[in-house]
Amino acid sequence: MLDGALLGGAAALAGALNAVAGGGSFLTLPALAMVGVPLVSANATGTAALLPGYLAGAWAMRRELSGPMSPSLPRLAVLSVLGGAAGAALLLSTSNQAFARIVPWLLLAATLLFAIGPGLVRRRSIDAKPRGPWLADLGIVAVAVYGGYFNGGLGILLLAVLGALGHTDMGRMNGIKNFVSAILTLIAVGLYAASGAIVWSHALWMALFATLGGYAGGTLARRLRPDLVRGFVVLTGLAMTAAFLYKVR
Repeated sequence: MLDGALLGGAAALAGALNAVAGGGSFLTLPALAMVGVPLVSANATGTAALLPGYLAGAWAMRRELSGPMSPSLPRLAVLSVLGGAAGAALLLSTSNQAFARIVPWLLLAATLLFAIGPGLVRRRSIDAKPRGPWLADLGIVAVAVYGGYFNGGLGILLLAVLGALGHTDMGRMNGIKNFVSAILTLIAVGLYAASGAIVWSHALWMALFATLGGYAGGTLARRLRPDLVRGFVVLTGLAMTAAFLYKVR
């Protein structure tokens, strides 16, 4: 019962954070580790639990993807599948011991990216010039590989890359971000499931609460100060980084 309460509470808060600012995986991964799930499975299970939120976000912003765009929607889907599959395969080939040593640095990098992300996205969107198609493809695939391996900070990283590629319409950028996130996460979760890395009892329980939290977060989003929410996420990320570093030592 205590494990269920911990996982449900972490998932609800993660869903709310994702709806407002992002950073939900900073809570789901540590919560699963605390109840004894090995880290590779914890990462896979947490990603599976948050998948409905990604799918809902992509569907909600489907209108932003209408009309011509570069890369095209089918091309984005292919790049997301390739990158997400590669990242998931890389995670599944990583031992729990190795992943335990990598996680603190991934958390720290994601936290710092989350802290500087808004300014980085604005600056990239203003200053960047359109890039060649191969650079765009490479950027999307690289982020998709990261997302298939470790989901933390994925949204901010995608927005930063899209800005660097010359996108300036934030509505379109958010639509692309949600679409790419949903596709790569869906593929990654499929590979996690095929390998048996997902603890489904935890994943389904957390998905329920993440969905409820996402709805509540979306409802409260207009009343919350984004800078305060972002500050909470950054402090949480730093605390989780310190905890994992301590555990590794």
